[in-house]
Amino acid sequence: MKFLAILASCTILSVGTAFAQSEVDKSDWPASFTVGTASQGGTYFVYGSGFAKIISEDLGVPGGGEVTGGPMQNMALVHTGEAAFGMTTMGPANESLKGTNPIAPGLNMDKACAMFPMYKTPFGITTLSSTGISSVADIPEGAKIGFGPAGSTSDTYFPAMLETLGVKFERRNGSWDDLGSQLQDGLLDVVAFAVGIPTPAVSQLEAQSTVNFVDFTDEEQAKIIAEFPVADFTISSGTYSTLDRDLKSVSMWNFAVANCDLPESFVYEATKAVMADHDRMMGVHKAASETLIENWDKNKVLKWHSGAAKWMNENGASIPADMTYGG
Repeated sequence: MKFLAILASCTILSVGTAFAQSEVDKSDWPASFTVGTASQGGTYFVYGSGFAKIISEDLGVPGGGEVTGGPMQNMALVHTGEAAFGMTTMGPANESLKGTNPIAPGLNMDKACAMFPMYKTPFGITTLSSTGISSVADIPEGAKIGFGPAGSTSDTYFPAMLETLGVKFERRNGSWDDLGSQLQDGLLDVVAFAVGIPTPAVSQLEAQSTVNFVDFTDEEQAKIIAEFPVADFTISSGTYSTLDRDLKSVSMWNFAVANCDLPESFVYEATKAVMADHDRMMGVHKAASETLIENWDKNKVLKWHSGAAKWMNENGASIPADMTYGG
């Protein structure tokens, strides 16, 4: 009798769970989705492809990461609905809202809504030890510097930062993998990275060559913080296998974004899939250590998607109605 009671209880629980799942109306969900990431060899591509896989598996909707030019292009793709989801830093997000995104000048990209906090992107400089460059002041006039894909966070801000510090250089663009190869081949003097850490392209570079990690002095860091939408940051010793000291840097927050017109239930379930199992996201990339509900307040720019805001608020966030799209 006890066994039958337990069996009946389990059956009721199972039916109840199935019923709860069937209550989610999926009739207006997209048949598939893409996540706008960035170039291969960078953290965006690994992280974005990873959370796309998680969403696809949990929601039963085919989807994956798409190689793009990075945050500026992602804002445009998500705004127009060409990509359901994307990844952006707060600087490019703000410029896109103001209509100063170089991809579509004058277009206020207000259909890209915040979905969840990702991590901080630090700005760092890497070069080969053979160049003799060990500080910003060492970078010679006319140095060929790779700034990542055109329109990326690095390409948008790092050149202006170095100009503020008095560096005169020749600008180069390309994927992080390509720029790393060019640095090894002597076609570049420096690569200026603004990507999540550890960066796959840098890890590969230090495995094949002896590199110098260049950081900012206190004065340089303060000057950059005064001029740009960044905060102080330390790249810790051990982040890379040959990095044996802490590096003084600056950083900018990254957020996942969703097209604001996507169904609330779809974005609610997608946000839940990513945020409810932190260990699974850590398995995607170590940068996900900051993909935490308590970092919701690092978004000072974008309206939140109603589905994302609903899940976040049910789990500890305090997103106000006036920061929710349509609220």
